[in-house]
Amino acid sequence: MNAMLAIAEIEAQAMELTDSQRAKLAASLLDSLPAMLHNDDDGLAEAYRRDAEKSSDLGFEAR
Repeated sequence: MNAMLAIAEIEAQAMELTDSQRAKLAASLLDSLPAMLHNDDDGLAEAYRRDAEKSSDLGFEAR
């Protein structure tokens, strides 16, 4: 199967999840990225900050 097609199918299935389930999945995917992945404009730090903020708003503990 074409990788892009597989990603599109996974994304479509993920969009059927509840907001809370998608937030947990997103946090898990972010946590799976290598620690050495950084960018010059601190975009990853901002993404993690927003994830933690959203996680606390949804009532579950951020990682």
